[in-house]
Amino acid sequence: MNLNFIPTLRSFYGNARHILNVSYKPGMQHFQKTLKIVLLGTMIVGVLGYIISTIINAII
Repeated sequence: MNLNFIPTLRSFYGNARHILNVSYKPGMQHFQKTLKIVLLGTMIVGVLGYIISTIINAII
C-alpha cells in the first residue's frame, strides 16, 4: 500500500489551479441566456411529465 500522498496532492493542486485559471465569471447577458434555456428545459420536462401522468391516469 502506497502511503506517499504528496505527489497526489501536488497533482490535485495543479489541476485545481488550471481549472481556476481557465474559468471565468459569466456576464449578465450570458447568465440570463443560460437561465432562460434551463427554465425552458425544466418547463418542457414538467409539462411532458404532467401530460404522460394525465394520460396514464385516464387509461387506468
